[in-house]
Amino acid sequence: MDDLLRKGYARKVPTEHLKRPSTPVWYLPHHPVFHPQKPDKVRVVFDCSAKCRGTSLYDQLLQRPDLTNTLVGVLTRFREEPIALMSDVEAMFHQVRVHPDDCNALLFLWWPDGDLNKLAEEFQMMVHLLGGTSSPSCANFALRKTTDDNEGIFDPETIQTIRRKFYVDDCLKSVKSEPSAVRLADQLSKCLAKGGFSLTKWISNSAAVIESIPESERAPSIRKLDFDKLKHVERPLGVQWNVATHKFGFSITMKDRQLTRRGVLSTVSSIYDPMGFAAPFILPAKAILQDLCRKKLGWDDPIPQDVAQRWQKWLCELPKLEQLTIDRCFKPSDFGEIASRQLHHFSDASQLGYGAVS
Repeated sequence: MDDLLRKGYARKVPTEHLKRPSTPVWYLPHHPVFHPQKPDKVRVVFDCSAKCRGTSLYDQLLQRPDLTNTLVGVLTRFREEPIALMSDVEAMFHQVRVHPDDCNALLFLWWPDGDLNKLAEEFQMMVHLLGGTSSPSCANFALRKTTDDNEGIFDPETIQTIRRKFYVDDCLKSVKSEPSAVRLADQLSKCLAKGGFSLTKWISNSAAVIESIPESERAPSIRKLDFDKLKHVERPLGVQWNVATHKFGFSITMKDRQLTRRGVLSTVSSIYDPMGFAAPFILPAKAILQDLCRKKLGWDDPIPQDVAQRWQKWLCELPKLEQLTIDRCFKPSDFGEIASRQLHHFSDASQLGYGAVS
């Protein structure tokens, strides 16, 4: 909370505004969110979907237009060239201000100086919120407006990168050479800075590119990275990417789940594969789910013995998915080889009673 106030994202509401509000007033509940891999970081989340008398702030805001690039499109373009660049916009939604007339709908209660012995006072957010219906569209519009306003100052590649290589606040870009990557990183930072946006947590598979970026602006995990000795894994848009080996892959965590339709769906859904690399392997599991739907089983009904045997065989093969790696950078001529490798990894699927993989 202190951080929100210090950076001007929130403020204490002036007394006169409370006595004579000129616009609709809404109070937002809030709670802290912790990430298991970032134990020292606390994120304040305002619950825009919390309802009072049958409505919520979420219900009162318009969502469209959707200005977000498609996730698969951004990931596919990230695979075009050998030198990879990745960064994100620091607190992107919080860089876009809400019109002062609308800030009374973003009120919340907090204790002065965080002292719970004092009476809670009214504060208000001055910027767009995570979880707000309109926040992604407004933030994307502001990012694109920055690009449009500075199109005559920066080269076409910089402008095109901002328009086509961002997924909300994540920038994924690949280029042909290290000098081009160094120059592009500099130009992207300068262009977005004109709109108040800061690119941080830079990552690249090129040591020369990383060395050109101030250490404070690099991703913490890569600031001292030795590309020759370490196998470093990042997760661009949730996909596992080994920066040192230039490969995409999978990390499988096995959890005990009941032999029910719900348990099967939970396991299949836990395999994040937006690019479809593991489709030949995942398809038989989806066929099992389809069979359970045809049998009209309830979500928590035990699955039949014959289906359970098929499922257990597939489940035993699941850890092998970690052996599948795909080159991040590809050429059109690589498609045949990629498909061949996928079939090789999963060639025993037909032996498990699933039918031939094609």
